[in-house]
Amino acid sequence: MKIVSPIRPRKSRIVIIPLIDIMFFLLASFMMISLQMSRTANIKVNLPTASEARQDYKPDMINIAVDKSGALWLAKKEVSLAELGLVLSNRFRADTNLPVCISGDQDTLHSDMVNVYQTVRAVGIQKIAFMTGQNSK
Repeated sequence: MKIVSPIRPRKSRIVIIPLIDIMFFLLASFMMISLQMSRTANIKVNLPTASEARQDYKPDMINIAVDKSGALWLAKKEVSLAELGLVLSNRFRADTNLPVCISGDQDTLHSDMVNVYQTVRAVGIQKIAFMTGQNSK
């Protein structure tokens, strides 16, 4: 025989709203901590400026200019990247101590300068300089 209890049994239930609040709090805390950690991982560096540019023009030095449109100029003559590589390899065979100076317009794209640098390095030339202007403050 089954005896019925006069006290009604309580239905148990899980309240998830406080759990959601706790999860949002933890998420926000981890985000703030991760932002703090990335900021402290960087070191501060004072980069040098070109306060004075020396004029290093020598007749045996190859001067390459890159204008803002990306065109290459060698001895006041426009050349392509392939022609530049051919000229540099011929001059490098004659003189393995060949210095090269690369100058670019202020508005020249970084990728154009990198392409010229990679072409010069691919030939095997070690002495490479970048021409800068005077810093006007």
